[in-house]
Amino acid sequence: MDISRVKGLADRVKQNINKVIIGKEETIDHLFVALISSGHVLLEDVPGTGKTLLAKSMAKSLDSSFKRIQFTPDLLPTDISGINFYNQKNGEFEFHPGPIFSNIILADEINRATPRTQSVLLECMEERQVTIDGTTYPLEKPFLVIATQNPVESQGTFPLPEAQLDRFLLKINVGYPSKEEGIKILKRFKQSNPIEIVNSVANNEEIIKAQQIYSNVHVSDDMFSYMVEIIERTRNHPSIDLGVSPRGSQALLKAVQVYAILQGRDYVIPDDVKAMVKPVLAHRLIVGSTMRLKENQGETVLKEILEEIDVPSEVIKKGKE
Repeated sequence: MDISRVKGLADRVKQNINKVIIGKEETIDHLFVALISSGHVLLEDVPGTGKTLLAKSMAKSLDSSFKRIQFTPDLLPTDISGINFYNQKNGEFEFHPGPIFSNIILADEINRATPRTQSVLLECMEERQVTIDGTTYPLEKPFLVIATQNPVESQGTFPLPEAQLDRFLLKINVGYPSKEEGIKILKRFKQSNPIEIVNSVANNEEIIKAQQIYSNVHVSDDMFSYMVEIIERTRNHPSIDLGVSPRGSQALLKAVQVYAILQGRDYVIPDDVKAMVKPVLAHRLIVGSTMRLKENQGETVLKEILEEIDVPSEVIKKGKE
């Protein structure tokens, strides 16, 4: 599979999701970026904006195993990872895998589970494996966690710690539809839920091949310098207590490479970096106390940083260095 075929794969998946989801082209692009770059997504917005429906539409578009986990305060880590149980008939312990052993996981309302339960995802998301009673089990490929959370409720919730947030490649706010989109939604869902007739348009083999070749997208030295300059500014900005880690800079590189493919290019330009900076980096920042009362404070600081940094004026394409 070459890069142009990855673009075709993305178009098929997006077109299929659009049979259910009205608008949200950028959000769908971000989901595909996470899928191909082997990242994970945190969808955050008020109830009823289509977070769960969007995740299900992505899962049904792929011929992959899918599990939905409803996170609640009484959910146990073993309810996610699985458990060793004693089989009286055989007289031995047997491993019963949990729902985490699937290609696509929908962690619905993730912040309603206790920190102990949330922590079971740390190893899964970073290392694609689960360790239970000293035995390590590899997870299936591809592996994508799509988590949702409601930002307006605080009672009965447990905010994700910074280490957990850092495991997500992207944090996306779905947002309300426009008036025109709202009308289309009502008409589309008037008779039935269109997700019931959605069929898969891509298989695991195609996704895995795409994950293996997206890194061939060319990144010039100017683009490397541009991204590192943005990262460095977050570490020295007066409004930020803790800037982006090396994991965050690697996440930005992966995201811009896949995003460039979605735009039909095999090389990265500054617009790709600008498009991915906020969803990739904003949730990784710890802002100062004076900024914490403001909404979307991380995005506000990143916007300032992007405006301050000089954009490379010339992009060197592959083969023309």
